[in-house]
Amino acid sequence: MTIEVRAATKDDAEALSGILNAIINAGGTTAHQSPFDASRMHRHYIAPDNLVCCSVAEIDGRIAGFQTLMWPDEMGQPFPKGWAVIASFVSLDAAGQGIGRALFAATKASALAASVHTIDATIRADNLGGLAYYQSLGFTDYDILRNVPLRDGNRVDRIRKKLAIT
Repeated sequence: MTIEVRAATKDDAEALSGILNAIINAGGTTAHQSPFDASRMHRHYIAPDNLVCCSVAEIDGRIAGFQTLMWPDEMGQPFPKGWAVIASFVSLDAAGQGIGRALFAATKASALAASVHTIDATIRADNLGGLAYYQSLGFTDYDILRNVPLRDGNRVDRIRKKLAIT
């Protein structure tokens, strides 16, 4: 099995929506609770104004995951200068195959080129797979956001991890 990583394009939006929507439907690992269509995926992950990079991983020509790195949103939680925020999603049927590591290699290279020096990963506390993934890359805990409300009214803690890359 060979994992090919490349920059995401608008043409990938439907496939990426399918991956994320399956994760949303499974529940328990993403803060997203509303499904994505191709237009929303393009705006939110592939080409937002604050984009550093968005990469997709393909196995045998099929997109199996994606990862986006963005500068912090001015309306959201403030971050120090030089920090960026990461989001990672792997198809449910492709987890554990090295896709996340392959994506992160590309993301890290883009981050260094964009002068990012620290990456934030904020993960639901009940997303054990996501927490383990970022820990395996060297991310360390630096904060906990307690009882963050989800759209459905449930509350969940979020663990904030960081990785210095300079």
